[in-house]
Amino acid sequence: MTVLYKANMVRGAEWARLFAERAPRLPFRLWPDIGDPAAVRYLVAWLPPDDIAATFPNLELVFSVGAGVDQFDTTKVPAHIPLVRMLEPGIAETMVEYVTMAVLALHRDLLHFISQQKERVWREIRITPARRRRVGVMGLGQLGQAVLDRLKAFGFPLSGWNRSPREIEGVTCYAGAEALPEFLAQADILICLLPLTDETRGILNADLFARLPRGAGLVNVGRGPHLVEADFLAALDSGALSAAVLDVTDPEPLPPGHPFWSHPRILLTPHNASMTTPDTAVDFVLDVIERHRRGEELPGLVDRTRGY
Repeated sequence: MTVLYKANMVRGAEWARLFAERAPRLPFRLWPDIGDPAAVRYLVAWLPPDDIAATFPNLELVFSVGAGVDQFDTTKVPAHIPLVRMLEPGIAETMVEYVTMAVLALHRDLLHFISQQKERVWREIRITPARRRRVGVMGLGQLGQAVLDRLKAFGFPLSGWNRSPREIEGVTCYAGAEALPEFLAQADILICLLPLTDETRGILNADLFARLPRGAGLVNVGRGPHLVEADFLAALDSGALSAAVLDVTDPEPLPPGHPFWSHPRILLTPHNASMTTPDTAVDFVLDVIERHRRGEELPGLVDRTRGY
């Protein structure tokens, strides 16, 4: 009854040590040392092997090491095998840190000051009080709610948009496509934390940017394919958007000549807004395994009809 890990090998060594400490009777292996494939019951992966069913005939659970599963071809994971996305607290904690940094950078015009420094320009920009800077979050799952909870402390008027209705104290919530324009109209800083699905691919496009207040800021910590690049660059050039913080792109990494690298109003980071923390991730995986053995409901279970 083996757990097989197939992801970052440096962090994999930490996983191996933690499993040896916390579940010494549960065999743990690091890809490509799979041992007996018939003994593998649990697969923890970023990108799974191509033919899961044939490779591991007795597989019972598949875990994504990330909060999303869009990197998986779910048609290759047999329908009877539960697919679980990572809900360990380290992902939320690091995402909250990053988004808070990004929102404050946009709120306090940090990208403009960086450009001024490069040009040796000393020019102040009038401060907008937080109570007058409206922040909107697209995607009100675990990460979106954690971000909103932290941003409350700064006094920003907060709103959120989701596919299905949510109620969050201190946050004006909107749901469904018909409510999206009203939500966008009051987002001076827009944060994308949506899962990547057929419905959300390309959602950050010219039509959406036109519905934001002129000069809005954008934070994309969802996925690169949410963003229509040509529309985005046109919005920056026209002033529809004032600046953006991007942690995700398409492709990753970007090619050397890509305009995002040198654009003065884009802050670019290499898809590390959040990161699975081995210490708490191992506890999450062990908890889900025990719940599965007892026949209980599984946290993080992916609804394949929705894609998350």
